[in-house]
Formats: sequence, structure tokens, C-alpha cells
Amino acid sequence: MLTLALSSLRIRWASFLGSFVAVALGVAVMTAMGLGLAASLGSPARAPERFASSPVVVMGRDTLTVEVQRGPGTALVSKKLAHPHPVDSELIGELRELGQVRLDGTARDAVGVDAPVAAVRELVGTRGRVLTGADRHQADPSAARDAEALVGIDSLLGTAAGVAAFVSAFVTASTFAFVVALRRREFGLLRLVGALPGQVRRLLLGEALAVGLMASAVGCVLGSWAAPRLVRALVEGGVAPAWFALRGSGSGPYQVAFTVGVLVAVTGTWSASRRAGRVAPLEALREASVDTGVMPWSRRVIGFTLLTAGLGLLAWTLGTDPAALLKRKTYVTQPMVLITAVAALAPVLVRPVVRLVRLDRLPGAVGLLIRANASSSVRRTAAVAAPVLVTVALAGSLLGSAATVTEAKAAEVREQTQGQFVVTGERLEVARVAGATVSGTASTAVFVREEGTALVRSDARAVSDVAAFASLTRLPVVAGDVGDLDDRSIVVNEEWERHEVGSWVRVWLGDGTPARLRVAAVLARGTGDSGAYVTSANAPGATVDRLDVRVARGADPATVAAALRSTGGTVRSTSAWLAATLPGAGPQTRLGLLVVLGITLVYAAISLAGTLLMATSVRHAELRSLRLAGATHGQVLRVVAGEAALGIGVGALLGGAVAGLNLAGLAAALGRLSAPVGVEAPWGVLAGCVGVCLAVGVGAAVAAAWRRR
Repeated sequence: MLTLALSSLRIRWASFLGSFVAVALGVAVMTAMGLGLAASLGSPARAPERFASSPVVVMGRDTLTVEVQRGPGTALVSKKLAHPHPVDSELIGELRELGQVRLDGTARDAVGVDAPVAAVRELVGTRGRVLTGADRHQADPSAARDAEALVGIDSLLGTAAGVAAFVSAFVTASTFAFVVALRRREFGLLRLVGALPGQVRRLLLGEALAVGLMASAVGCVLGSWAAPRLVRALVEGGVAPAWFALRGSGSGPYQVAFTVGVLVAVTGTWSASRRAGRVAPLEALREASVDTGVMPWSRRVIGFTLLTAGLGLLAWTLGTDPAALLKRKTYVTQPMVLITAVAALAPVLVRPVVRLVRLDRLPGAVGLLIRANASSSVRRTAAVAAPVLVTVALAGSLLGSAATVTEAKAAEVREQTQGQFVVTGERLEVARVAGATVSGTASTAVFVREEGTALVRSDARAVSDVAAFASLTRLPVVAGDVGDLDDRSIVVNEEWERHEVGSWVRVWLGDGTPARLRVAAVLARGTGDSGAYVTSANAPGATVDRLDVRVARGADPATVAAALRSTGGTVRSTSAWLAATLPGAGPQTRLGLLVVLGITLVYAAISLAGTLLMATSVRHAELRSLRLAGATHGQVLRVVAGEAALGIGVGALLGGAVAGLNLAGLAAALGRLSAPVGVEAPWGVLAGCVGVCLAVGVGAAVAAAWRRR
């Protein structure tokens, strides 16, 4: 059977070209992403910069360690402090008795020490952290930026690899299913001469295994070529730090990508091979072009199960944790369930959607033929619609969700900022300005132990003048009054475990100091940027970095702006500050979504070209009959082009429905979170994707028909 499968591949290589390219491209993407992930997860040790000449570096206490419940026992968890403790002068004096101490200007967050490590550790104890070797890089300002960049790289590469695996499996399954539909007579002949259903299944699986092995090998080679170029693009695009580079990661990424490629090819063919095994011997005598039995009960069950699961998951998340729908991990992965469900049910949906397009009203018989052929050849129309469906659904869901969340965050900031001027900078001075109300706030954080099992950090703002702050902001208060905030209270949001006005919560302040504060007011969750608020007395170490200013009636705004420049910060009108600082998609998010969209669009083009070339190439008898019936060559080409365009239109409509459903769920989540509700659909990107699909699909169909003229 393997020999027969290889012979079939040699004869029908054109039919398997689309699947081969899809698997090879998927493996190449997974290989390149895997090599990039290996480089980010095992990043090389960085040489210290600030204290390179000191063998030992002592840092002030910069973490909060709290005991939490872990099963029947307890464990210690740590979080980075918002305001790390400096190395105190007394400790520096004691270190000088051990050896030379190096300072970095006036900064006291870390010092270098020329002394034996054991003696330094014994002296410091729990008053700070002792770093040696490559760990000394943690005292450099770039250490935090590098760690954040590596997290973004992991997210980007992991998402792209996952989408590549999903789309390649989707395209491979769709292509093989259509190939099986085109080879019904061949399988009928095999059954007629005595082939058993199991032998037919093994024939197809053998073909898929051969395609998977060859395509995965080619994909690994392409991935090794693409990986250095990917890393260079990440560095040049500012996503990865300048030192980021590939390292010797062994054969692990190649083995994973190769194995996934083979599994994608074989599992994508499994359902089609089972259907091929059920082909009756009489299919060898069948000449009708009308598709029958396009939806076996097993496919219906799978489709409706996935549809129920996708809708149920959306409803469950909306009811239990609507904030999860705003996270990138959710709106990247959740649409895949609905996409697979709608694609599985596509043969059932094709005819109703085609009936909506009244092509029979066009003059002549071309429109009637296009509509009739699309309705009768359900498998061909569904195979053409499938790649367009996944492209439009992913583009609409991913880009639309990202834009919707970004716009909601920006709308929140606009609604909460009520002054005429905003001053930003470090260590601002809150000065009295004649004719203006000035509210100064500082960035800080508070920590809370929730349910006894987790230490949660909540970003917060420290308010220096509560009355001025309450008059200059419009926070989404659902209970209490922000004006009641004092040195013994806190303003929290609904996400906190305890958020009843008047209740007391135990927290740790930004420098790790424990405190017990009363809840003065509760804010709506919003998009997640509504953090906690405390007074300056509960933010030791925080410095004012923002001033909101409202000009009194009758005062001169120019005079107020001139007076504000004495604070040492950047003075801007509120509109200018909003334009410069409104929340937006970061470079990692934008690049990640573009990579995902690019991968999907390339797959769609490959699948469309392969499907329409195969479908049109076996229609020579049908097209010849049209010519014998009096159709001109141009009319035949218009029929073929119209059928391809109609199939692409069906896919665009179904994909748009899936994207619309996901965006509707996101809008409902924003409403439940009391956040600004608005849907941002990427119409331009969607139109571009459909345009590319039309150009590739119609071009491939017309080219194949032209060859058969």
C-alpha cells in the first residue's frame, strides 16, 4: 500500500502541492519561532555595567516576601516592590570596613564592594541582596527593560507558532477533504476491483505521511534560514534588545516542528480517509456533478459540538470573568473554536448563503449558471470559502478586538481627566498657582493577599491633595465617595476580593510596609486601568510625577501655564497630553498581530490557488458542454471567475459573522465592566484581505480554465 501511495503522489503531485506548501510553511514558521523562543528562554548572561569592576554588588531590599497557603502547607511568594529600599548609610559604613565601596553618583539603590563574598553575605543578612558574577547585571537599569522585552518576545513568537499550527492543520484538512471528493470515482474503481475500506484509508494516510515527511523536512530547512532574519527584524524593529541573538539551542526546536508537521498532515487527512473508505464501488460509474451526502452525521455532530462549545465558552466567560475577554491571550485563541465550528458546518451553510446573492437577476444566463453551479457543487464552494473564512475571522477578531480594547482604554482616560493642563515629569513640586486648582499624584502600588493563596500587586496613584483631586477627576465610582479618602483609607475597584465600603483590608504599601486601611470608595473595573488610590502618606518613596490643573473662571490660561513651568515638568494642554499619552497597542502587539495576519493570508492564498486549480482542471467535460451549448469563451471564463468570486464571498460573509460574534461578546464585556462601549472594526484590513483572496482565487480559476480552452 505504501508503494501505491508513492506512485499516486508521483502521478497526482499537483493535487498535493497545496498541502505540501501549507505543511512546509507551517513547519518553517514553527521552526523559526521555536529557535527564537529557545534564544529568549535561555538568554545569555549579561555582563554588569554599573559595577563591572566590583566582585560583589549589594542592592537594597527590593522584594516583598509573604507566606501564602499552598495545599495543606504554606509557601513564600515574592513580588517586586514599587519603591525599593536604598542601601542605608549605616550598612554602607559597615561595608567599608570590609573593603572598598563604589557608589554610582547619588544613587543608593546598589553599591559595589571589593571584599570576600562570604563576609559580605554574613554582614548584609536580610538587609539587602548580595549579587555576584553575572547576577550583578540585575543592578543595571537595563535589566528590567530586558526582562520585559523577553516576555514580549515569548508572547509574540508563541502566538505566531500556535496560529501557524492551527491554520496549517485547517488548510491541510480542507485541501485533503476536497482531493478526496475529486477522487470518488478512483476510490470506487479500487473498491470495484476488491480493495477493502481499510486499504483505501491506508492509501490516503500513506500519501499524507509521505507529504508530511517531505514537507516537514523542507520546512525545517526553511525555518533555519528564516530564524536569523526573524531575530534581526525583531532587533531592528525595537521589539527585542540589541544583544538578542540566536544561540546553539540543539535539535529540540527542529524535532518539535518536524513532529508537529507530520502530525498535522496525518491528522488533517484522517477524517477524509474515513470518508474515502466508505465510497461504494458504484461510485466508479457515477457521472453526476451534484454533490450528495456532503455532511455525514459525524461531521454534523463535531460541528454543532464545537459551535455549542464556542458559544458556551463565550457566554461563560462573559458571565463569570468578563475582564478575561479583554486580554490578548483570550481574543487570540477563543475565535479558533468558532472558526473550526463554522468551517465544519460550511457545507450546510453554503446553499442558504448562496441564495442570498440574487445573481439570477443579472442579464443573460451567466448569473444563473454561477448560482446553480455554486449551489450544486457544495464541496467545491465550501473548499473555496474555508481559507477566506479563517482569514476574515482572524483578522476581524484579532485586529478588531485589539483596536476596541485600546479605544476603550483611551476613552476611559479622556472621561477621567477634567483639567485644562497636565504637567508631567519626575519629582515635580506641587506649588500653589494663582487662579488654578492643582492636584498632584504619584505612581505607586499596593499588595494584598487574596484568599490566603496569592499575593496580588495592584498599581495605584498616591494623592497629595484629596479635595483638589476629587474636583479634577471623574472616576467611575460605584460606591462610596473619593472625597472621603484619608491617610487611613484606600480607594479600590470591584476586582478586589474585599470591596465593600467601610470594610478593612490588610495591604502592603509600595515599599513593603504593612498597613490596615478602610475602603473609602469602590470603582468599576473598567478596562483594568482603574487601580487603587491612597494618600501620599501611604506611598513612602513615591515622588509626584503628574499634576492636573484646572484654571479658575476669569483667570488667564497663559499666565497659569507660565507659572506651572516653575514645577520643572512638561506643561501641556489636556488635549495635547491625551494625544501624546493615550493608551495604544505596543510594538510587540502590533508586530504580533501583523505576523499572525500575514501567516493567515499566505495560507489563504496557497489554499485558494491550489483548490481552484484542482477544481477547474477536472471540469473540462463540463466546460466543453457549455461551449457546445453555445457559450462563448468569454462567457465560460466569466462563469468560472464568478463561481470563484461567489465562493470567496461566502467565506467572507461567514468569517465576518464569526468576527462580529466575537466583537459583540467583547462589547458586552465592556458594558458589564462599566467601561466605554464601542466596536472598532478593521474595515480597511478586511477589505484588503478579501481583495487579495479575490485576486488570487479568480486569477487561479481563470488561468486553469484558459488552459482548458
